[in-house]
Amino acid sequence: MKETARRAFVATVITLGIVVLALALWKVRVVFFLLFLAFTVAAAMRPGVDALARRRIPRAAGVLIHYAVFAMLVGFFLWLVVPRAIDQIEAAIQNVPSTQKELGEAAKSSGGVKHDVLVGIQNRLEDLPRASDLVRPALTITVAAFELLVAVFFVFAAAAYWIFERDRAIDYVCQLMPRPKRKRVRDTWHLIDLKLGSYVRGQALLIVLVATILSLAFWAIHEPYWLLLGSFGGLVEIVPVVGPLAAGTLAVGVGLTKSIGVAVAAGIVVLLQRQLEDYLIAPRILGGAVGISPLLVMVSVFASGILFGPVAVILAIPAVAVLTTLIDVIVRDRDPAEEEVPTVLFPAKEADR
Repeated sequence: MKETARRAFVATVITLGIVVLALALWKVRVVFFLLFLAFTVAAAMRPGVDALARRRIPRAAGVLIHYAVFAMLVGFFLWLVVPRAIDQIEAAIQNVPSTQKELGEAAKSSGGVKHDVLVGIQNRLEDLPRASDLVRPALTITVAAFELLVAVFFVFAAAAYWIFERDRAIDYVCQLMPRPKRKRVRDTWHLIDLKLGSYVRGQALLIVLVATILSLAFWAIHEPYWLLLGSFGGLVEIVPVVGPLAAGTLAVGVGLTKSIGVAVAAGIVVLLQRQLEDYLIAPRILGGAVGISPLLVMVSVFASGILFGPVAVILAIPAVAVLTTLIDVIVRDRDPAEEEVPTVLFPAKEADR
Protein backbone atom coordinates (compact mmCIF):
# COMPACT_ATOMS: atom_id res chain seq x y z
CA MET A 1 0.00 0.00 0.00
CA LYS A 2 2.83 2.41 0.82
CA GLU A 3 4.54 1.68 -2.50
CA THR A 4 1.30 2.22 -4.40
CA ALA A 5 0.67 5.47 -2.58
CA ARG A 6 4.21 6.64 -3.29
CA ARG A 7 3.90 5.88 -6.99
CA ALA A 8 0.54 7.62 -7.14
CA PHE A 9 2.03 10.66 -5.42
CA VAL A 10 4.99 10.77 -7.81
CA ALA A 11 2.70 10.39 -10.83
CA THR A 12 0.47 13.18 -9.54
CA VAL A 13 3.42 15.51 -8.96
CA ILE A 14 4.78 14.81 -12.45
CA THR A 15 1.37 15.39 -14.04
CA LEU A 16 0.88 18.66 -12.17
CA GLY A 17 4.40 19.73 -13.13
CA ILE A 18 3.68 19.07 -16.81
CA VAL A 19 0.40 20.99 -16.61
CA VAL A 20 2.07 23.95 -14.88
CA LEU A 21 4.90 23.94 -17.41
CA ALA A 22 2.42 23.83 -20.31
CA LEU A 23 0.46 26.76 -18.84
CA ALA A 24 3.65 28.74 -18.30
CA LEU A 25 4.77 28.11 -21.88
CA TRP A 26 1.33 29.15 -23.10
CA LYS A 27 1.60 32.42 -21.20
CA VAL A 28 4.98 33.23 -22.76
CA ARG A 29 4.04 31.94 -26.21
CA VAL A 30 4.70 35.36 -27.72
CA VAL A 31 8.35 35.15 -26.65
CA PHE A 32 8.68 31.69 -28.20
CA PHE A 33 7.00 32.94 -31.36
CA LEU A 34 9.47 35.83 -31.65
CA LEU A 35 12.43 33.56 -30.92
CA PHE A 36 11.36 31.07 -33.57
CA LEU A 37 10.92 33.94 -36.03
CA ALA A 38 14.41 35.17 -35.15
CA PHE A 39 15.89 31.68 -35.67
CA THR A 40 14.15 31.49 -39.05
CA VAL A 41 15.53 34.89 -40.10
CA ALA A 42 19.00 33.80 -38.97
CA ALA A 43 18.70 30.61 -41.00
CA ALA A 44 17.90 32.68 -44.09
CA MET A 45 20.89 34.99 -43.55
CA ARG A 46 23.47 32.39 -42.49
CA PRO A 47 24.59 31.26 -45.99
CA GLY A 48 25.15 34.87 -47.03
CA VAL A 49 27.09 35.65 -43.86
CA ASP A 50 29.19 32.51 -44.35
CA ALA A 51 29.86 33.41 -47.99
CA LEU A 52 31.09 36.86 -46.91
CA ALA A 53 33.20 35.28 -44.15
CA ARG A 54 34.97 33.12 -46.74
CA ARG A 55 35.93 36.38 -48.43
CA ARG A 56 37.48 37.63 -45.16
CA ILE A 57 34.57 39.87 -44.20
CA PRO A 58 33.86 39.55 -40.44
CA ARG A 59 30.58 37.89 -39.53
CA ALA A 60 29.42 40.96 -37.61
CA ALA A 61 29.96 43.08 -40.70
CA GLY A 62 28.18 40.43 -42.79
CA VAL A 63 25.11 40.64 -40.56
CA LEU A 64 25.12 44.44 -40.77
CA ILE A 65 25.42 44.25 -44.55
CA HIS A 66 22.36 41.98 -44.71
CA TYR A 67 20.34 44.33 -42.52
CA ALA A 68 21.49 47.34 -44.58
CA VAL A 69 20.45 45.64 -47.81
CA PHE A 70 17.09 44.74 -46.28
CA ALA A 71 16.57 48.36 -45.15
CA MET A 72 17.48 49.58 -48.66
CA LEU A 73 14.99 47.18 -50.26
CA VAL A 74 12.24 48.31 -47.89
CA GLY A 75 13.10 51.95 -48.63
CA PHE A 76 13.07 51.27 -52.37
CA PHE A 77 9.67 49.58 -52.07
CA LEU A 78 8.28 52.52 -50.12
CA TRP A 79 9.68 54.98 -52.66
CA LEU A 80 8.43 53.04 -55.68
CA VAL A 81 5.09 51.68 -54.56
CA VAL A 82 3.70 53.77 -51.71
CA PRO A 83 3.25 57.11 -53.57
CA ARG A 84 1.46 55.39 -56.45
CA ALA A 85 -0.61 53.33 -54.02
CA ILE A 86 -1.62 56.52 -52.20
CA ASP A 87 -2.70 58.08 -55.51
CA GLN A 88 -4.83 55.01 -56.26
CA ILE A 89 -6.37 55.07 -52.77
CA GLU A 90 -7.21 58.77 -53.14
CA ALA A 91 -8.74 58.05 -56.52
CA ALA A 92 -10.77 55.25 -54.95
CA ILE A 93 -12.21 57.37 -52.16
CA GLN A 94 -12.59 60.77 -53.83
CA ASN A 95 -16.13 59.95 -55.00
CA VAL A 96 -17.16 58.27 -51.76
CA PRO A 97 -19.53 60.39 -49.61
CA SER A 98 -17.82 61.37 -46.36
CA THR A 99 -20.49 63.27 -44.42
CA GLN A 100 -23.93 62.28 -43.19
CA LYS A 101 -25.56 64.77 -45.57
CA GLU A 102 -23.70 63.38 -48.59
CA LEU A 103 -24.49 59.83 -47.52
CA GLY A 104 -28.17 60.68 -47.21
CA GLU A 105 -28.27 62.25 -50.67
CA ALA A 106 -26.40 59.28 -52.17
CA ALA A 107 -28.72 56.82 -50.45
CA LYS A 108 -31.82 58.59 -51.84
CA SER A 109 -30.47 58.59 -55.37
CA SER A 110 -29.44 54.93 -55.32
CA GLY A 111 -31.28 51.67 -54.90
CA GLY A 112 -30.87 48.01 -54.13
CA VAL A 113 -27.75 46.82 -52.35
CA LYS A 114 -25.96 50.14 -52.75
CA HIS A 115 -28.83 51.91 -51.00
CA ASP A 116 -28.72 49.47 -48.09
CA VAL A 117 -24.95 49.84 -47.75
CA LEU A 118 -25.10 53.65 -47.71
CA VAL A 119 -27.94 53.68 -45.20
CA GLY A 120 -25.98 51.30 -42.97
CA ILE A 121 -22.89 53.55 -43.13
CA GLN A 122 -25.03 56.57 -42.30
CA ASN A 123 -26.44 54.83 -39.23
CA ARG A 124 -22.94 53.89 -38.09
CA LEU A 125 -21.77 57.50 -38.46
CA GLU A 126 -24.54 58.61 -36.15
CA ASP A 127 -23.27 56.22 -33.49
CA LEU A 128 -19.61 57.27 -33.74
CA PRO A 129 -18.00 58.29 -30.43
CA ARG A 130 -17.08 61.88 -29.69
CA ALA A 131 -13.51 63.16 -29.78
CA SER A 132 -13.18 62.87 -26.00
CA ASP A 133 -14.07 59.20 -26.23
CA LEU A 134 -11.21 58.51 -28.66
CA VAL A 135 -8.38 59.26 -26.20
CA ARG A 136 -8.19 55.74 -24.80
CA PRO A 137 -8.24 53.99 -28.23
CA ALA A 138 -5.53 56.36 -29.47
CA LEU A 139 -3.40 55.55 -26.42
CA THR A 140 -3.95 51.84 -27.03
CA ILE A 141 -2.83 52.19 -30.64
CA THR A 142 0.28 54.08 -29.55
CA VAL A 143 1.20 51.37 -27.05
CA ALA A 144 0.60 48.66 -29.67
CA ALA A 145 2.85 50.48 -32.16
CA PHE A 146 5.60 50.73 -29.52
CA GLU A 147 5.26 47.03 -28.71
CA LEU A 148 5.51 46.20 -32.41
CA LEU A 149 8.68 48.28 -32.70
CA VAL A 150 10.20 46.50 -29.70
CA ALA A 151 9.23 43.11 -31.15
CA VAL A 152 10.89 43.93 -34.50
CA PHE A 153 14.07 45.05 -32.73
CA PHE A 154 14.04 41.89 -30.59
CA VAL A 155 13.69 39.63 -33.64
CA PHE A 156 16.56 41.22 -35.57
CA ALA A 157 18.81 41.39 -32.50
CA ALA A 158 18.10 37.76 -31.59
CA ALA A 159 18.70 36.69 -35.20
CA ALA A 160 22.09 38.42 -35.17
CA TYR A 161 23.09 36.75 -31.89
CA TRP A 162 21.91 33.35 -33.17
CA ILE A 163 24.22 33.66 -36.18
CA PHE A 164 27.14 33.55 -33.75
CA GLU A 165 25.73 31.31 -31.02
CA ARG A 166 24.13 28.47 -33.01
CA ASP A 167 27.23 26.29 -33.23
CA ARG A 168 27.90 26.71 -29.51
CA ALA A 169 24.33 25.71 -28.74
CA ILE A 170 24.66 22.62 -30.93
CA ASP A 171 27.91 21.66 -29.18
CA TYR A 172 26.29 22.08 -25.77
CA VAL A 173 23.27 19.96 -26.69
CA CYS A 174 25.47 17.28 -28.25
CA GLN A 175 27.52 17.03 -25.05
CA LEU A 176 24.33 16.04 -23.22
CA MET A 177 23.70 13.20 -25.68
CA PRO A 178 25.35 9.76 -25.81
CA ARG A 179 28.40 9.82 -28.07
CA PRO A 180 26.91 7.58 -30.83
CA LYS A 181 23.95 9.97 -31.24
CA ARG A 182 25.87 13.23 -31.38
CA LYS A 183 26.51 13.24 -35.13
CA ARG A 184 22.84 12.45 -35.83
CA VAL A 185 21.70 15.32 -33.61
CA ARG A 186 24.14 17.71 -35.27
CA ASP A 187 23.11 16.66 -38.78
CA THR A 188 19.41 16.97 -37.88
CA TRP A 189 19.93 20.48 -36.53
CA HIS A 190 21.81 21.51 -39.67
CA LEU A 191 19.12 20.01 -41.89
CA ILE A 192 16.37 21.97 -40.11
CA ASP A 193 18.42 25.15 -40.40
CA LEU A 194 18.98 24.61 -44.11
CA LYS A 195 15.30 23.91 -44.77
CA LEU A 196 14.17 27.02 -42.91
CA GLY A 197 16.71 29.22 -44.68
CA SER A 198 15.85 27.88 -48.14
CA TYR A 199 12.13 28.31 -47.50
CA VAL A 200 12.42 31.93 -46.28
CA ARG A 201 14.67 33.03 -49.14
CA GLY A 202 12.49 31.26 -51.68
CA GLN A 203 9.31 32.74 -50.22
CA ALA A 204 10.77 36.24 -50.38
CA LEU A 205 11.66 35.79 -54.06
CA LEU A 206 8.23 34.35 -54.72
CA ILE A 207 6.50 37.35 -53.16
CA VAL A 208 8.47 39.78 -55.32
CA LEU A 209 7.88 37.82 -58.52
CA VAL A 210 4.16 37.28 -57.93
CA ALA A 211 3.60 40.94 -56.99
CA THR A 212 5.45 42.07 -60.12
CA ILE A 213 3.64 39.67 -62.47
CA LEU A 214 0.18 40.45 -61.09
CA SER A 215 0.75 44.22 -61.03
CA LEU A 216 1.90 44.30 -64.67
CA ALA A 217 -0.90 41.98 -65.78
CA PHE A 218 -3.56 44.00 -63.95
CA TRP A 219 -2.16 47.19 -65.48
CA ALA A 220 -2.36 45.63 -68.95
CA ILE A 221 -6.05 44.72 -68.58
CA HIS A 222 -6.88 48.14 -67.05
CA GLU A 223 -7.83 46.67 -63.67
CA PRO A 224 -8.69 49.46 -61.20
CA TYR A 225 -6.06 49.94 -58.48
CA TRP A 226 -3.76 47.48 -60.23
CA LEU A 227 -0.73 48.28 -58.08
CA LEU A 228 -2.57 47.78 -54.80
CA LEU A 229 -4.07 44.49 -55.97
CA GLY A 230 -0.77 43.22 -57.36
CA SER A 231 1.13 44.09 -54.19
CA PHE A 232 -1.58 42.50 -52.07
CA GLY A 233 -1.46 39.35 -54.21
CA GLY A 234 2.29 39.11 -53.63
CA LEU A 235 2.15 39.71 -49.88
CA VAL A 236 -0.55 37.12 -49.22
CA GLU A 237 1.72 34.44 -50.70
CA ILE A 238 2.93 34.22 -47.09
CA VAL A 239 -0.40 32.53 -46.28
CA PRO A 240 -0.57 29.43 -48.52
CA VAL A 241 -3.83 28.37 -50.15
CA VAL A 242 -5.98 30.98 -48.39
CA GLY A 243 -3.91 34.02 -49.40
CA PRO A 244 -3.93 33.47 -53.19
CA LEU A 245 -7.63 32.60 -53.08
CA ALA A 246 -8.42 35.84 -51.25
CA ALA A 247 -6.28 37.84 -53.69
CA GLY A 248 -8.04 36.31 -56.71
CA THR A 249 -11.49 36.91 -55.25
CA LEU A 250 -10.63 40.54 -54.48
CA ALA A 251 -9.25 41.13 -57.98
CA VAL A 252 -12.40 39.78 -59.62
CA GLY A 253 -14.61 41.80 -57.27
CA VAL A 254 -12.75 45.04 -58.00
CA GLY A 255 -12.89 44.27 -61.72
CA LEU A 256 -16.67 44.04 -61.52
CA THR A 257 -16.79 47.68 -60.43
CA LYS A 258 -15.57 48.61 -63.92
CA SER A 259 -17.02 45.95 -66.22
CA ILE A 260 -17.70 42.24 -66.52
CA GLY A 261 -14.95 41.96 -69.13
CA VAL A 262 -12.32 43.35 -66.75
CA ALA A 263 -13.53 40.99 -64.01
CA VAL A 264 -13.26 37.99 -66.34
CA ALA A 265 -9.81 39.13 -67.48
CA ALA A 266 -8.71 39.51 -63.84
CA GLY A 267 -9.90 35.99 -63.09
CA ILE A 268 -7.99 34.64 -66.09
CA VAL A 269 -4.85 36.53 -65.02
CA VAL A 270 -5.02 35.07 -61.51
CA LEU A 271 -5.64 31.58 -62.88
CA LEU A 272 -2.72 31.80 -65.31
CA GLN A 273 -0.48 33.21 -62.60
CA ARG A 274 -1.36 30.28 -60.31
CA GLN A 275 -0.56 27.78 -63.05
CA LEU A 276 2.71 29.55 -63.83
CA GLU A 277 3.63 29.62 -60.16
CA ASP A 278 2.65 26.02 -59.39
CA TYR A 279 4.36 24.42 -62.39
CA LEU A 280 7.27 26.72 -63.19
CA ILE A 281 8.16 29.40 -60.64
CA ALA A 282 7.64 27.65 -57.29
CA PRO A 283 9.38 24.35 -58.26
CA ARG A 284 12.42 26.27 -59.48
CA ILE A 285 12.58 28.66 -56.53
CA LEU A 286 11.38 26.56 -53.60
CA GLY A 287 11.95 23.13 -55.09
CA GLY A 288 10.14 21.41 -52.24
CA ALA A 289 12.26 23.16 -49.62
CA VAL A 290 10.17 21.92 -46.72
CA GLY A 291 8.60 18.84 -48.33
CA ILE A 292 5.07 19.24 -46.92
CA SER A 293 1.90 18.07 -48.65
CA PRO A 294 -0.70 20.74 -49.61
CA LEU A 295 -3.26 19.17 -47.23
CA LEU A 296 -0.85 19.40 -44.30
CA VAL A 297 -0.06 22.99 -45.28
CA MET A 298 -3.73 23.97 -45.25
CA VAL A 299 -4.41 22.22 -41.91
CA SER A 300 -1.35 23.79 -40.27
CA VAL A 301 -2.29 27.26 -41.50
CA PHE A 302 -5.86 27.07 -40.20
CA ALA A 303 -4.79 25.47 -36.90
CA SER A 304 -2.14 28.14 -36.29
CA GLY A 305 -4.61 30.92 -37.02
CA ILE A 306 -7.22 29.47 -34.65
CA LEU A 307 -4.86 28.62 -31.79
CA PHE A 308 -2.35 31.47 -31.88
CA GLY A 309 -3.95 34.21 -33.98
CA PRO A 310 -3.47 35.48 -37.54
CA VAL A 311 0.15 36.55 -37.01
CA ALA A 312 1.22 32.97 -36.25
CA VAL A 313 0.08 31.88 -39.72
CA ILE A 314 3.32 33.13 -41.28
CA LEU A 315 5.30 30.61 -39.20
CA ALA A 316 2.93 27.69 -39.66
CA ILE A 317 4.89 26.08 -42.49
CA PRO A 318 8.34 26.53 -40.89
CA ALA A 319 7.03 25.02 -37.63
CA VAL A 320 5.52 22.04 -39.42
CA ALA A 321 8.75 21.64 -41.40
CA VAL A 322 10.66 21.31 -38.13
CA LEU A 323 8.19 18.75 -36.79
CA THR A 324 8.17 16.67 -40.00
CA THR A 325 11.98 16.67 -40.09
CA LEU A 326 12.12 15.41 -36.50
CA ILE A 327 9.55 12.72 -37.29
CA ASP A 328 11.54 11.62 -40.34
CA VAL A 329 14.72 11.30 -38.29
CA ILE A 330 13.33 9.89 -35.04
CA VAL A 331 10.34 7.80 -36.13
CA ARG A 332 11.15 6.89 -39.74
CA ASP A 333 14.88 6.53 -38.99
CA ARG A 334 16.02 8.55 -42.00
CA ASP A 335 19.61 9.76 -42.12
CA PRO A 336 19.60 13.60 -42.00
CA ALA A 337 23.03 13.75 -43.63
CA GLU A 338 21.61 12.20 -46.81
CA GLU A 339 18.63 14.55 -47.14
CA GLU A 340 18.78 17.01 -50.02
CA VAL A 341 17.94 20.68 -49.54
CA PRO A 342 17.17 22.84 -52.61
CA THR A 343 19.49 25.68 -53.53
CA VAL A 344 17.91 29.11 -53.12
CA LEU A 345 20.39 31.92 -53.85
CA PHE A 346 23.13 29.94 -52.08
CA PRO A 347 24.36 26.32 -52.33
CA ALA A 348 22.86 25.17 -49.05
CA LYS A 349 25.06 22.18 -48.27
CA GLU A 350 28.31 24.03 -48.93
CA ALA A 351 27.21 27.16 -47.12
CA ASP A 352 26.52 25.29 -43.91
CA ARG A 353 29.88 23.57 -43.75
